[in-house]
Amino acid sequence: MLQTQNLQKIFTTEEVETTALNGINLEIIDGEFVAIMGPSGCGKSTLLNILGLLDSPTEGSYNFHGTEVAKLSERQRARHRKGKIGFVFQSFNLIDELTVFENVELPLLYLKTPSMERKIRVESALERMNMMHRRNHFPQQLSGGQQQRVAIARAVVAKPKLILADEPTGNLDSANGKDVMKLLQELNNEGTTIAMVTHSPYDAGFSHRIIYLFDGKIVTENFHV
Repeated sequence: MLQTQNLQKIFTTEEVETTALNGINLEIIDGEFVAIMGPSGCGKSTLLNILGLLDSPTEGSYNFHGTEVAKLSERQRARHRKGKIGFVFQSFNLIDELTVFENVELPLLYLKTPSMERKIRVESALERMNMMHRRNHFPQQLSGGQQQRVAIARAVVAKPKLILADEPTGNLDSANGKDVMKLLQELNNEGTTIAMVTHSPYDAGFSHRIIYLFDGKIVTENFHV
């Protein structure tokens, strides 16, 4: 599904140059569930942003679904990730002015999906996340666990092949966190590839492989079933 070679990301200001990623060689195959761990500031979120085509590397190669995407423009990256990648963030990133239904519908509007199909897909995603009864509520009327369920519904509504999750349980209590991880595991069992940044050993235990980053480099990888 995706492969990087010698991936580097350097952030430069007038006074300082910071190397966030330094020679990342990584391959994630279809259907895999990968956890990315490491201390704060080691490059985890930077790597996830590049894998999700939200940012581009300073140097190196990134092959996504058979296409070299490392040097693409922002507009080209947006076109490549549309409908192919779903995102789940720690802070949920829901739009306060939109209802639950409208938040989940948003990716389908970008894809120009016909209205009847949009309705069917959104309702199906909300049913799956047990959030149909909240379809007309606004994000601020929901608990953190409910907001994350809506965020996952939004991530999966376009049926992407890849879900990128950045600390998806970071703002949740343990019970809601377990529910979210079980939902991600179910999606993975059905064939969705997942790459997840986490500080939680419990959450990482749901993955097939744990990649440890330190100072922008992969230092170890652990495989488990």
